[in-house]
Amino acid sequence: MTLNPVIKVRNLVKKFGSFVANDNLSFEVYEGEIFGFLGANGAGKTTTIRILTGLSEPTSGEVLVAGFDARSQPEEIKKNIGYMCQKFSLYDDLTIRENIMLYGGIYGLDKTLIRERTNKLLERLNFKEYGDRLISSLPLGLKQKLAFSVAVFHEPRIVFLDEPTGGVDPITRRQFWEMIYETASRGITVFVTTHYMDEAEYCDRVSIMNEGRIVAIDTPAELKKQYDAESVEEVFVKIARPGMKYGKKSETADNNREL
Repeated sequence: MTLNPVIKVRNLVKKFGSFVANDNLSFEVYEGEIFGFLGANGAGKTTTIRILTGLSEPTSGEVLVAGFDARSQPEEIKKNIGYMCQKFSLYDDLTIRENIMLYGGIYGLDKTLIRERTNKLLERLNFKEYGDRLISSLPLGLKQKLAFSVAVFHEPRIVFLDEPTGGVDPITRRQFWEMIYETASRGITVFVTTHYMDEAEYCDRVSIMNEGRIVAIDTPAELKKQYDAESVEEVFVKIARPGMKYGKKSETADNNREL
């Protein structure tokens, strides 16, 4: 099988004055892949994502996203990606249908296509009879599902999910990941950050950042083998907190705990 990279990063450096946020990063992400991007707070994840989404310029290095250069073509990158942040990003004072149609217009879709896709999306989410309800009336889990659906409404090549399941219950998290699998099966690359280490196990590959560098990148199975670990959480702890002992009875061993 030929792997088609949709993100190519070579020797990426990002500095803020004398502070190095990204220290010589190199990696690729492939078409239709679910790619987990992990790291402790302050490791440099957010800075990297801002560069990949065309919101920040690298200090040096090569960054290509969907075939476009992050330094010279950030607006082209934005047209080819979707983005969902941890904080809910739809408008509470608009209805479900109004939010979907608003973002369809922002993404540059024509009105006929927006109406067609809106009706299909409402039907797929079982929201058809609730299309005229205000977003503020929805529980958080349904809001997050809707926000994700809106982020891929325009069929982008890549969707960036920044801690998308924070604060939702385990059942909703599992349902959310089923939506991610379905999206990846359509050839859309999913680039996801999460603090839930059990979710990292669902990714095709995982990278782990520490102090501005990518220190590990591979499939979950290979990472566990390389670090003699029973879970990705244990791998993460060994990398991010090397002085901490990790045992089966440790409170850190609960895979549903948020790091």
